[in-house]
Amino acid sequence: MINGAGQPEVAETPGRPAADATRRIANATRHDANAAHQIAAVVLAAGASTRMGRNKLLLELNGETVARRAARTAIEAGLDPVIVVTGHAREAVEGELHGLRCRSVFNGEHANGTHTSVAAGIGVVERTASAAAIVMLADMPLVSAPMLRALVERYEESDAPLVASRYGGEVNAPPILYDRRLFGELRDMDARCGRQVVRRHRHEAVEVEWSAEAARDLDHPADYEWIRQALANDG
Repeated sequence: MINGAGQPEVAETPGRPAADATRRIANATRHDANAAHQIAAVVLAAGASTRMGRNKLLLELNGETVARRAARTAIEAGLDPVIVVTGHAREAVEGELHGLRCRSVFNGEHANGTHTSVAAGIGVVERTASAAAIVMLADMPLVSAPMLRALVERYEESDAPLVASRYGGEVNAPPILYDRRLFGELRDMDARCGRQVVRRHRHEAVEVEWSAEAARDLDHPADYEWIRQALANDG
């Protein structure tokens, strides 16, 4: 498991202490290995939705809001901790997270750009044992839990410091996985957000390919209608 949870302890059976001890050691070893690959999520949900004309994070898709859907997707992928960075309409957005295994952090500088929200989220993740973090946008509702898990799998297979998403063979966009080695760069970046970090480490990065449609985000009312229909067609 990605989230660092260990295997259940094996109860001792009379007459088999050696076998039980072996199983306990194996369980502890698996737990340590999993903890070393704990992957966090930083869900960016601080924007003002100016082009949408209303708060897109509170729009409903299949019976849940966009904000809740994004946090739930990260949780279902096994990411831990899941940090949701809020800003505009903080109370309303945080209210949509009730009952989910995630933590919100308020970015008081959200109006200054997305890079401030990335820095706020990474600042929280740095204080955990996470080996890496996936930065994702709440307003990309077609990003799924299997997509997030695929990023983690590529990271663990390659030991690359960066795993990027590429859509339709042309567009690079979130979610992007950053190894802990890059956290300092993420905190110090400017308004170009993660692009400069990706470019700096392009030669070391690996990519995962997705369909062009999966990159569709919620900027305008037409995007909302298109995504609602796409999700309805998927059943």
